[in-house]
Amino acid sequence: MDYEGGCHCGASRYKASGSPQHVSVCHCDDCRKCAGAPFVSWAAFSSTDFEFRGDIKTYMSSTHAVRHFCARCGTGLYYVNEEALPGLVDIQTCTLDNPEALTPHLHVQAAEQLKWTLELENLPKFDRFPE
Repeated sequence: MDYEGGCHCGASRYKASGSPQHVSVCHCDDCRKCAGAPFVSWAAFSSTDFEFRGDIKTYMSSTHAVRHFCARCGTGLYYVNEEALPGLVDIQTCTLDNPEALTPHLHVQAAEQLKWTLELENLPKFDRFPE
């Protein structure tokens, strides 16, 4: 199966083929700070099954972690860490054209999870902004 996605402005696009090694939700501080979100969902594919086109910028968020962003709009797209995830490209699943295509099946870095995220399901819900 092929999974396609890209950045917010459309200048950067990617395709991953086959089955992901894992689909996870990461709660680490690095992911939170880079995404500006309480957690990030990732799908790890073999680097040989990943194609990218566009202009990319990189950022070393730690000694071995390289985060890849669209050079034009700044959307975080994928992550490579040859020490922790050798031979894999971890795609931010919400940049997929169909983010519903890959459902996370595990949480990682849960030791860093923000405690208030445990209660999100209990908050009031509105289909759009409340009036």
